[in-house]
Amino acid sequence: MGNSTLYFHYPCFDGLVSAVLASEFLENTEHWHIGDFQPVDYTLRDRWLSSNLEQPCAIVDFLYHPHAEFWADHHQTSILTNAAKEDFQRRKSKFCLLFDARARSCASLLFRHLRRFLTHKPHMEEMAAWAEKIDSAAYSSVEEAILGDAPALRIARTLSAEDETGAEYARFLLRQLRDHDLSYVADLDEVKSREDRVRRSILNGLESVKARLRLEAGDVAVFDARPRGDQVISRYAPYYFEPKARYSIAVVRSPGGIRITAMRNPWRRFRSIPLGRALAKFGGGGHERVGAVQLPADHRNRVRVRDVVKSLLSEMQPRAR
Repeated sequence: MGNSTLYFHYPCFDGLVSAVLASEFLENTEHWHIGDFQPVDYTLRDRWLSSNLEQPCAIVDFLYHPHAEFWADHHQTSILTNAAKEDFQRRKSKFCLLFDARARSCASLLFRHLRRFLTHKPHMEEMAAWAEKIDSAAYSSVEEAILGDAPALRIARTLSAEDETGAEYARFLLRQLRDHDLSYVADLDEVKSREDRVRRSILNGLESVKARLRLEAGDVAVFDARPRGDQVISRYAPYYFEPKARYSIAVVRSPGGIRITAMRNPWRRFRSIPLGRALAKFGGGGHERVGAVQLPADHRNRVRVRDVVKSLLSEMQPRAR
């Protein structure tokens, strides 16, 4: 197939690995030529279906679009409208369209379907396994989640560095992971220097969370932070200080917008409310265990932030049986 585009969710380790697996399959088995790897995020949600994507195109770990000839995702909120759902049902027998809301990561969904085409790249099985662990928050401890030293975790941490090189860095990682294993890529100078900087910023960010964290009714850890340039806020930070909290709600403000993330404590056993759906009504999305929404950084959204937090707190309260 001629010059094509691969859209992938970023900054997200699962999205990155999904792009690696999909591009390997599409180029080597389906004979696509992918001329552009395009990272996308949920700030595009409201205009996604009306966007004229470059064609032919593939999309992984992100919202369904009728232009996609190859699509794979696992988020509960992936198909935005009834019309899009009908389009997916109509097209799925003719195109490679993969969806499974029960899958713990998009990469594991892809690897399950494509593994017979990837045997020449044995390192991809390890990548898919780590993408599942990271995306499903299957960490042994909060310390591993925030500052774990495994190669996949070091690479994943570098994705949280916000700078103007983000898209090009994503493409750099994608190219490297196509041909090399996680240990090799984690030890590249470009990755090591970025990870050193992010690790220091995460430690600084923990101080900011500690100063602003409060425990609300229902054991919900909530904080609202405006991190400095030398701070990165880990979504697991609330559980570092409140390990018994059931849920967390993080409001992180930056010049580019306001991100609200809701998460259930992965180290406590209980049935979570569907957090992705809880945030979908505000324009966000996600999984059952974690959801997020990105709001524009203007004064009109101050009330809306309060509305989102209030709604989440209400839904997170324990229900009488």
